[in-house]
Amino acid sequence: MNAEADALAAVKDADRKHVFHSWSAQELIDPLAVAGAEGSYFWDYQGNRYLDFSSALVYTNIGYQHPKVTAAIQEQAAELCTVAPGFAVDVRSEAARLIAERTPGDLDKIFFTNAGAEAVENAVRMARLHTGRPKVLSAYRSYHGATSTAINLTGDARRFGNDSATAGVVHFWGPFAYRSPFYASTEAEECERALRHLEDTIVFEGPQSIAAIILETVGGAPGVLVHPDGYLAGVRALCDRFGIVFVLDEIMVGFGRTGTWFASEHWDVTPDLICFAKGVTSGYLPLGGVAISAAIAQTFARRPYPGGLTYSGHVLACAAAVATINVMEEEGIVEQSARTGAELLGPGLRALAERHPSVGEVRGLGTFWALELVRSKETREPLVPYNAAGADNAPMAEFGAACRKGGLWPLLAGNRIHVAPPCNISAQDVAKGLAILDEALSVADAHTA
Repeated sequence: MNAEADALAAVKDADRKHVFHSWSAQELIDPLAVAGAEGSYFWDYQGNRYLDFSSALVYTNIGYQHPKVTAAIQEQAAELCTVAPGFAVDVRSEAARLIAERTPGDLDKIFFTNAGAEAVENAVRMARLHTGRPKVLSAYRSYHGATSTAINLTGDARRFGNDSATAGVVHFWGPFAYRSPFYASTEAEECERALRHLEDTIVFEGPQSIAAIILETVGGAPGVLVHPDGYLAGVRALCDRFGIVFVLDEIMVGFGRTGTWFASEHWDVTPDLICFAKGVTSGYLPLGGVAISAAIAQTFARRPYPGGLTYSGHVLACAAAVATINVMEEEGIVEQSARTGAELLGPGLRALAERHPSVGEVRGLGTFWALELVRSKETREPLVPYNAAGADNAPMAEFGAACRKGGLWPLLAGNRIHVAPPCNISAQDVAKGLAILDEALSVADAHTA
């Protein structure tokens, strides 16, 4: 064996023996062993390079191994690796300041967590304590994390094995014109009917019992669901009318992913709380948090907030956040994400939809898109059933294999491919990725009616 083969065998053996993987039947998976990564690519021990159209799990917003961020982490490690969260420390304060400068309205206080699910947990806790109410409303087509409250808030099938039915969560239908639950024929009609349905849900659940409504600003895991114009403003108005806290989950779409610092900017809507994570450090170190409005922060001015984390605002993670935000500012990455979506990804993906009978709809913003794959454009039957597995999921599995064979790493969810490359991906790599997708979609086309 050569050195690469020896290293591969050692990594795979240790993984098989000791690593317990998320969302998986452990004996039925064979994870790819990654040897390295840079920019928009990663590679395995056999020299196969993959153009990453998933940004890991939609978080390497500035790509892999950006030298300024890795240097900042190294410099911080040499100076101060960690300090308890109760102390004031320069890099934590600077990370909070930089984030607060980019949030809308008066969301100027930052509570740091280790990841997105913890941000959701704490946002819900803050809302309940602020209002004195128990219930939280969330959409069926949603994903908010895998911790106890977050997974119960989640609307997709990952909730099924974890649903305790005691979390004080009520689900409702959000707008999705392509598969309208309201039999709408236009985006405006979908928006109007979705807001009426939400208002009815509030009224029949009892507004006096509802602490918060939480929404993904753009639905991520459910399929890059871009809300119709007027919907988020309408939810904001309902929250104001009934005294409900409005929480936006920007964990996947914050920090440039949709071509703005926060996706709420597209609709000029200010929530009471914003949950963030992922792109704030480009995933280089775990960090999440809640951006808090002045009114909710005031609730805990003289009343202790009953929550905290050992690693809240971890020094190394905050150093990564400071460096990431500064790099995004200096290199115009947020603006680049917007241009890439408007000029390259959007037109390119829509052109694929014209050529391929398996592409039912294209939707997205910035560097965050999805192709809805179908058996028939006329009936809109999904390429695979909801929550498909095994043989039922074969068409998507074959399509994913074709992408990987061509050198593209896809992000597949249900009957969709999510196209979420790094926000600073080059035009050349966008073209390369679209060409691989073009070829791979012929595999999906073979399953159309």
